[in-house]
Amino acid sequence: MSNTVVKTVTDPSFLVAMLVAVAVFATLLTLLPAFGGNSIKSRMKAVAIEREELRAKQRVRLANEGERRRRGLREEHSVGMRNIVERLDLRRALADEKTLASLRMAGFRGQNPLTRFLFLRLVLPFVTFGLGLAYVFGLGGLPEQPFFIRLFVCILSAYAGFYAPVLYVSNRAAQRKASIQKAWPDALDLMLICVESGMSVEAAFRRVAEEIGAQSVDLAEELVLTNAELSFLQERKQAYDNLASRTGLESVKSVAQALVQAERYGTPVGQALRVLANESREMRMNAAEKKAAALPPKLTVPMILFFLPVLFAIILGPAGIQISGQGIF
Repeated sequence: MSNTVVKTVTDPSFLVAMLVAVAVFATLLTLLPAFGGNSIKSRMKAVAIEREELRAKQRVRLANEGERRRRGLREEHSVGMRNIVERLDLRRALADEKTLASLRMAGFRGQNPLTRFLFLRLVLPFVTFGLGLAYVFGLGGLPEQPFFIRLFVCILSAYAGFYAPVLYVSNRAAQRKASIQKAWPDALDLMLICVESGMSVEAAFRRVAEEIGAQSVDLAEELVLTNAELSFLQERKQAYDNLASRTGLESVKSVAQALVQAERYGTPVGQALRVLANESREMRMNAAEKKAAALPPKLTVPMILFFLPVLFAIILGPAGIQISGQGIF
């Protein structure tokens, strides 16, 4: 056996085959990175390409949104709607500063949204009252109720129609504030980086609007509008105050006041933004912890109603089947 192994190892053809195999392996090991490429570089290149595509899509979407809003601001309402609102003086009767602030926080700016809002508050009560009459008296709804109860239901429907635009605006403003509040700490971090890198406040607002648009379009819109107001308004303080009033958030108001004080007294903007960014992140973390702490009480009722009966059935079911099979009961 050993003679056979020695003869095989010392065979010239076997040695040549082994040398060829080692040479081929070394060649493949040397040329494999050249053919396969650097995986890290390829991944980074793919990520960079995807990021540029997302930025391009976001810029196109922001441009379309801006164009749509500009067209909406230039769009004229029908003469009848505007004449009705002006003739009945609905602005004095149904609108005040709080209503205008709610419309701005909901993203509706200009005279056209206000005119549409007032016209709907005038028309919708009659529409809903007519629908209530058609359902209750025309289709025979609530037949077991007396006449006054059915009439009261119709009046309630008119009341609901009167406050439906207010509820819609309030809901829209709440959603917009939530979107801005969620993205505001990240926007402050980006703004801090831009300011400390040497950018002006206008350039920082423009850059942050481009980057934060993927997370919150509403915040990007507000930053772009503030940037435009900083360029055209005579007082920069008015632009910052408008940003705080349009968003309705205390964190944004604090940043606006810090920017005003920094420009008035010459204090460093980066230091103020760093402190406010830390506070915003802490507030967001506290809100998340508050929601997490409120989760166990919310899960108590579903667990009692749905989980525990199934658990008891699984645990006690086999025992009950055995007992019933033995005929004890």
